[in-house]
Amino acid sequence: MEFHHVPVLFEETINALAIRPDGIYVDGTLGGAGHSSAIAARLTEGGRLIGIDRDGEAIEAATERLAPYADRCTIVRGNFRDMPAILDDLSVGQVDGILLDLGVSSHQFDDGERGFSYRTDAPLDMRMDTRQSLTAADIVNTWSEKDLAWILKTYGEERFAGRIASAIVRARAEHPVKTTFELAELVKSAIPAAKRQTGGHPAKRSFQAIRIACNEELAALEEVLDPAVKRLAPGGRMAVITFHSLEDRIVKNHFRTAENPCTCPPDFPVCMCGKKPYGKNVFRHPVTAAEGELEENPRASSAKLRVIERLPD
Repeated sequence: MEFHHVPVLFEETINALAIRPDGIYVDGTLGGAGHSSAIAARLTEGGRLIGIDRDGEAIEAATERLAPYADRCTIVRGNFRDMPAILDDLSVGQVDGILLDLGVSSHQFDDGERGFSYRTDAPLDMRMDTRQSLTAADIVNTWSEKDLAWILKTYGEERFAGRIASAIVRARAEHPVKTTFELAELVKSAIPAAKRQTGGHPAKRSFQAIRIACNEELAALEEVLDPAVKRLAPGGRMAVITFHSLEDRIVKNHFRTAENPCTCPPDFPVCMCGKKPYGKNVFRHPVTAAEGELEENPRASSAKLRVIERLPD
């Protein structure tokens, strides 16, 4: 299946990065290189793009798309949470820009065999990196009812998390839950009929929660944000596109801390902790998709772009 992904907030993101022709830029979620191809096209001799992705299919597609700019591109298969170590391995110190476009690509959703979608029957997989051992099936069939309920409530913000977890445990006692359709039907059966009529597909939140847990998405985001911002050269910018409230809250809080890292009690007349701001938000509020983009790409409806600029030490 050809790798297909429509990058959201494309112009807004490229403009916000304020790309310097001789700068060094990192795309931590390379995907099909939709954003990265535009970054690379703006670079000249001395400029460099480092693209990171854990999906092998994305790496293949991005390598092909970035071929015209191969002289200025370095592509690495890895997790963006390891960005500092990857940069160290490449002997790269400070960078001028970093991009994270979070969530699942259109290709991953549309390729039913990957197991991300409740709309296509396939093995329960959901791995962004097929080299990892943990799959969605492992979570559904081996995690405790308590842990299942926790991820469904925390990562999926699912109101009926307890009922769904209980239904999964009862079903797997009879036989393993192996496919996306099996899981979707279990979730649907656990939600009261009157509550299935609103909020989209009844399995949407549960699939999101299990996918996040399988790929440790929020943990990776928490882990990388501060080190990434501190890796920026003064004036460099980090742009992060999120797709649900959990991601956006993490980014907002980390960027807020970069602006005001002081830990002194509010009633202290002067700062005693000595922690100085190391970033400033470029926009006071997140950037969202314009009406024209929403008409062409409905998946952009939940996207939010936040951008921070590194302050001098």
